Amino acid sequence: MNTIFKKINHFFSNNKGGVIIVISFLLLELFSALQYFYTQQMLEDELGKRAESELTAKALIIRGMLKQMESLVVEHQWDIHRSISHADSMFYATKRIIANNQLVKGSFIAFAPNYYPEKGRLFEPYAYKVDGQIKVKDLAQDDTLKDYTINPIYKKILKEDAPFWSDPYDYIDDGVYLPLTTYSYPLHDSQDRFIGASGIDISLDWLGDTLNAHHIYPSSFILLLTEDGKMISSPNDEHVKSYDVEKVFNMINDSTVHRSDSKSGRSKVIRFHDNTNHGASIYYANMRGVPSWQIAVVCYDHEVYGNLHWMGINMLLLMLLVIGILGFLIRRYMRNEQTLSLAKADRQRINNELQIATKIQKAMLVEDKETEEYPGVTVSALLQPAKEVGGDLYNYFVRNEKLFFCIGDVSGKGIPSSLIMAMTQALIKAVSAHESNPAHIVRTINETTCQNNKTNMFVTLFIGVLDLPTGRLRYCNAGHDAPVVIDGTSATPLPVKSNIPTGLFDDFEYEMQETILPKGSTLFLYTDGLTEARDTFHKQFGMSRVMQYLNLQKEASPQGIIKGMTRLVRQFSGEEEQSDDLTMLAIKYSPKTDDYTLHGELTMRNDVGELKSLHDFIKSVAGQLQIDNATTRKIRLAIEEAVVNIISYAYPPGVEGTIHLQAFSNSKCLKIVIIDSGAPFNPTEAAQADTTLSAEDRPIGGLGILLVRELMDSINYERADGKNILTVKKNLTR
Repeated sequence: MNTIFKKINHFFSNNKGGVIIVISFLLLELFSALQYFYTQQMLEDELGKRAESELTAKALIIRGMLKQMESLVVEHQWDIHRSISHADSMFYATKRIIANNQLVKGSFIAFAPNYYPEKGRLFEPYAYKVDGQIKVKDLAQDDTLKDYTINPIYKKILKEDAPFWSDPYDYIDDGVYLPLTTYSYPLHDSQDRFIGASGIDISLDWLGDTLNAHHIYPSSFILLLTEDGKMISSPNDEHVKSYDVEKVFNMINDSTVHRSDSKSGRSKVIRFHDNTNHGASIYYANMRGVPSWQIAVVCYDHEVYGNLHWMGINMLLLMLLVIGILGFLIRRYMRNEQTLSLAKADRQRINNELQIATKIQKAMLVEDKETEEYPGVTVSALLQPAKEVGGDLYNYFVRNEKLFFCIGDVSGKGIPSSLIMAMTQALIKAVSAHESNPAHIVRTINETTCQNNKTNMFVTLFIGVLDLPTGRLRYCNAGHDAPVVIDGTSATPLPVKSNIPTGLFDDFEYEMQETILPKGSTLFLYTDGLTEARDTFHKQFGMSRVMQYLNLQKEASPQGIIKGMTRLVRQFSGEEEQSDDLTMLAIKYSPKTDDYTLHGELTMRNDVGELKSLHDFIKSVAGQLQIDNATTRKIRLAIEEAVVNIISYAYPPGVEGTIHLQAFSNSKCLKIVIIDSGAPFNPTEAAQADTTLSAEDRPIGGLGILLVRELMDSINYERADGKNILTVKKNLTR
């Protein structure tokens, strides 16, 4: 091995110009890749802003037209009431509503049964347009129509006594299908008693041309769908391919299709490829207010990023030119400046820069304290790079009563590996700040590192999330060595699916695994610098020595395990130079058993009418613990926000569910556990509302979760046995 190193050193000593050219090429390549990446990010951000601006503008057009139609109905209410005593006058009232509006295809007044005895049980005057003329008839006397009192529109307005828009439907006019929607408005007499419903039928055939009149990109198009995903309007332009429209429609309605939130959080984004393998993005969102229709805009990558591709080619050519010029200058310089003093100066400069790089890299690790203690867990870590800078990494932190930890190994060594290590560390911190699914974290890192990975470098990773109250460990492995679980009886490798390292294939689907970490057990993680450490005879340390040592450390602390393993490796290697980075991470899970006392339980239905019982429940618990009024109000407000969120979103409309609450306390805090069987939703991963924005600019949602975070001291979420379990704590001052 020493002979090989001497040959390599001799080669570098005699080819310094070539080495500098190669390093410069790599750095310029990395700079070009980073510039390309950030430019693409800027274009992607700009695309999101333009797409959402387009959605907002089109939604305002639709909303404005609907508001105009609503005003038309409201303004004609006086006309109905002034002549309501005469039944036949109602025919003229319906005619006047549609007389001066091209979009209104029909107008009706459906009176309550027996309102006009002379007209029979049912009476529904209806005005409609035929060949430019307005005709009227009594729909109640049409044998082909059913009793309108059993019509869903009539039943809904009778029940809710409030105006509303119906879902769009098709109407056949001379063999042509016309999309219509109906706006219904309740009628009351002078004693405010319900006497029927009036409304209008609006044509929606203008939407296709209006929504696609102007495009943010030449090939972009817009779709309008109902809240439950039915098509309302699609583009009629010849440049829009029908199979693209159908594909976009199906993807929006397919719950299995991956979608993500836009950067602003105001819309959802779906990535797809059309039949010609062109990439595209779908931005869609629900219109605010009623009706809450979905509006979507489609943008193609070749129009969004087309200029970026040519810029990349030009930058590559420019880079090659710079490299050529740089090589020429370096060769001249090296021939004329091969003096010992300059060589020493260069060597000293490089050493100083590497020392700075080493300090910067160490600062990125959790090394301020060798051991960090959190409630219920003790962590110790060690990273020994083989060179001044290395490609190994580890990290750990606690968020929302969950310990996030990772360990990784970048392919290769030296500065390129350290740069990838730094980028990976930054990605892990950024993604873990709002995501607790380790598979999703790994997938995001993989997609990012695959972009412009021309050096084909990859990273093996193991990311775990340990729920401290329950010991539930969720983890995802990306080609890394399996950790070892040390419990009271033995040391056993953790069952892992190997998957592949990050940075190789951007479409690889990583799988999450989970297990329960026994109380008092220790999880030991390491890189291959441990098992592949060599002695002077080039023999590897091996996994068997690792397991043999760990089986003797059943009661040792994490710090003791790592110190003992380090000492054992040094004894094994002797005078052999360290050839690879050595990283170890030990986590001992020993939850503190706090004696909690149950102060009450409450089971309520998902109905806001049940909030009175919730207030009484909080008041009873606060009274038992003698909590002051100010703190009680904070607790009540936080719990009410969480419960209202469950009532609003956990169960589908019309489905009755239950919400179960338990209140515990010990000498330090009050703990309230909220359990429901609704749809999975992790509030700790929800993006916090930006309170610096005005009410008009701030997107809907997020304030409730922000309020719970502000009012309570901790918040934890778990999904177990098909139930959402939200635990919030409030520290108490005795």
